[in-house]
Amino acid sequence: MPTQVPWLIFLLPFASFLLIGLVLRPFLPKYPKVGGYVTIGAVGISCALALWVMSAVIAAPEHMLMIDDIQWAVIGNLNIHLGVMVDSLTAVMVVVVTFVSLMVQIYSQGYMKGDPGYLRYYAFMSLFTACMLGLVLANNILFMFIFWEGVGLGSYLLIGFWFHKPSAANAAKKAFIVTRLGDFGFLAAILILFANTGTFDAEELYKLVAAGTLTGSTLTWVAVGIFAGAAGKSAQFPLHVWLPDAMEGPTPVSSLIHAATMVAAGVFLVARFYPLFAHSVEAMLVVAVIGAFTAIFAASMGLVMNDIKRVLAYSTISQLGYMMLGLGVGGVAIGIFHLFTHAFFKCLLFLGAGSVNHGSGTFDMRLMGGLRKAMPWTYITFVIGSLSLAGIWPLAGFWSKDEILVSAFSNNPVLFTLAIITVFMTAFYMFRAVFMTFHGDYKGGAEPEHGGHDEHSHGPHESPLVMVFPMVVLALLAICAGWVNVTGGFSALFGHGGGHGEAAAEVNLVTGFFGPLSHPLPLISLLVALAGIFLAWAMYIKKWISAEKIGSMFKPIHTLLSRKYFMDELYENVIVKTILYNGIFKVMAMFDADVVDGTVNGTANGAAGAGGMLRKLQTGQTQLYVLTIAIGVVAIAVCVFIFG
Repeated sequence: MPTQVPWLIFLLPFASFLLIGLVLRPFLPKYPKVGGYVTIGAVGISCALALWVMSAVIAAPEHMLMIDDIQWAVIGNLNIHLGVMVDSLTAVMVVVVTFVSLMVQIYSQGYMKGDPGYLRYYAFMSLFTACMLGLVLANNILFMFIFWEGVGLGSYLLIGFWFHKPSAANAAKKAFIVTRLGDFGFLAAILILFANTGTFDAEELYKLVAAGTLTGSTLTWVAVGIFAGAAGKSAQFPLHVWLPDAMEGPTPVSSLIHAATMVAAGVFLVARFYPLFAHSVEAMLVVAVIGAFTAIFAASMGLVMNDIKRVLAYSTISQLGYMMLGLGVGGVAIGIFHLFTHAFFKCLLFLGAGSVNHGSGTFDMRLMGGLRKAMPWTYITFVIGSLSLAGIWPLAGFWSKDEILVSAFSNNPVLFTLAIITVFMTAFYMFRAVFMTFHGDYKGGAEPEHGGHDEHSHGPHESPLVMVFPMVVLALLAICAGWVNVTGGFSALFGHGGGHGEAAAEVNLVTGFFGPLSHPLPLISLLVALAGIFLAWAMYIKKWISAEKIGSMFKPIHTLLSRKYFMDELYENVIVKTILYNGIFKVMAMFDADVVDGTVNGTANGAAGAGGMLRKLQTGQTQLYVLTIAIGVVAIAVCVFIFG
């Protein structure tokens, strides 16, 4: 394989961004569809190249390709190289990112039809995809951070795409600010690493950690700092609050950001630097505990949401918690395996939510109902995605989720308990969404998400082929993507720790297609998931249990969940307004006004006063000047006489 191929995977979407932004938007604004074709073409070629790279990595010794670096800068003894790392982790990520992005770009042609910002949308999509690919390909932590910030910029632009809506503009700012808090920890980790090692190169850092050069509390703080950045991007507690609000962006944006790209960046970052985490028991415990808590914490809020996109948003947060738990208790193979399968069924579910909005004009499930007859393709694919997310055998989610459960049970029964409760919650809230959206009687819908969708005025209807086709493809992958590890193929790919010499944990259930059903833990999790589906069916189809009565009986709990544990109020009213604005910032403003400005103004006033007094001595009378000189001469003579 030519060494230029990995570079092209990143450069093609970036070239698409430049072409749309510098040529098509300024000079060809009357041909917006061309922007979509350019992006689809660039991402499609990148996807084909990514599959080529994947096949080369599978065939390569230790599943790693050697690509020569490019010298970027020389500062004294510091020689910074720009290069790509092509190992099993990179190969999986570039395939996932490019394929999901390709499906989203195709789908967007139907969803964004008629939007006045069509070209701008595809320019931002190209930029975001390019930055994500640059992040997963970079071979040193400095360039990872540059692309990491590029991903943050791209998400800001896409979440706030409809910037004329205050809610969208506020959501974009919230995402940008909250993720910056985590990025501060990531930047601090980079500075500590460089101060202690003198290098940014990922391979060099692996070797130094393995040799014992970087150990103890320093290594732990570096790992925790890296995880802080990951927690921001991957919406882990307590930096999860931005992601539900990010639903204000166009639904394809939600699908791209919350399926395989931005939110997966944090999981990728921990996986990329897993050798550092593996040498710190404390750091691994932090990753596992935060992941497990985030999984059940977010799932609990998904139980009561009425906006279908917000249900999926909390599901994303919960599943990202699962991935972090998998990394913390199992290793790279297990965490990335769930990232791999999750990308397909979660992208499918978000596209399904967009299709529902396109056909009914609303995201509020209380205004839907009965859509399965009018939207059969959307219904079938959405149910497949929900079953996969719930972990029903033999769909993709079953294989990856149960690896995490088995690893958690082997390492920490408490974390396993949190994970198995989350399985029940996940199955319940997903089929609550299915039954409220597609079953029962149609409740009328509402106004569409934006001006481009007016077809719903003729009643609910199926989405066009350009939107249905990506959903069907993703539905097939939601069924079979997990089968790649039935014979241990996925875990074998990570047998060398993703190509960086650190042994990765083997996946536990390599026992054939039907084997997991004979294992007690996967069987238990399957029964728990089926119980969650049954409860949703009993409440929302058969009405044996009244959801309204349950809500009134447990009203304080329902309020707590629907208000998202008052986390937004805590951040906005207590921390931002009370502690920061009316506390720390006001004290700093007073210090600035009274001490800093007071000192400067006082000095200026004193100088002006002294100048005024001195000015009075300049009378312009010659005889007074002669008298003053004479007095001075006499004073000097007296001093010389007395002290001389």
